[in-house]
Amino acid sequence: MQTEILAAARLIHQADALLITAGAGMGVDSGLPDFRGSSGFWQAYPALGRAGIPFQSIANPAAFHDHPRLAWGFYGHRLDLYRRTRPHRGFALLQAWAARLPGGAFVVTSNVDGQFQKAGCDANEILEIHGSIHQLQCAAPCCARLWPAAPLEPRIDPEHCHWLGELPSCPHCGGLARPNILMFGDGDWVAQRQEAQRRNWDSWLAAARRPLIIECGAGIDVPSIRHLGESLPWPLLRINPREPALPAGKVGQGLALGALAALEQLDQALELLYRED
Repeated sequence: MQTEILAAARLIHQADALLITAGAGMGVDSGLPDFRGSSGFWQAYPALGRAGIPFQSIANPAAFHDHPRLAWGFYGHRLDLYRRTRPHRGFALLQAWAARLPGGAFVVTSNVDGQFQKAGCDANEILEIHGSIHQLQCAAPCCARLWPAAPLEPRIDPEHCHWLGELPSCPHCGGLARPNILMFGDGDWVAQRQEAQRRNWDSWLAAARRPLIIECGAGIDVPSIRHLGESLPWPLLRINPREPALPAGKVGQGLALGALAALEQLDQALELLYRED
């Protein structure tokens, strides 16, 4: 593994910018669940497990129409969890590496938790491909406007995964509100915030010269992040404890480690390389 760490550190050392891509595994070391498979999801939400409700059914706009208190029980719990979670040290290490490079860094993540912003990353250099739980929209939707979830104070019955009290409502029509998250089978998602992020992403891509893609904790169940890194013509450093392999012909390195462990070991190797400069 030490040889692989050193090879990966050299990739960082040779880059002029970082494209940081991240899936749910990036947050595991901060204490967040990754919902790997139904058993992992139901362990995190036993009330949904007892009812036999899989992740795809609750992370679905239909759940807000059919079972709004259950849907908001699930998302309200997640909102509260993400607010209380402190990003692990790996986020700061990535920012420190990027600060040494002329092209800095851009983040593309499938996570909706806002942890990169909370860790201090520039909001103008983040693309959240599935949206954010910290923004709300009308469930209908009656319009394309969004508003912050900050005023919400979730009260959840954990035994039944139910939202307690008045359900969040749309300030424009009075109907039910929902998180601005791209869900399964979602034709109601308001994409205007992500479209603005994509314009920033397009500008960064156009200026990129020798970036390295550092992919952290992106799984194969919803492989959007993995496909992105594999499709771009730059070296890929894939950090994943279970599926670290790169496709045939892809230049880069795979590390079979969790995000924090890998980033800490890479930081130590990088310091040795910087001293040799």
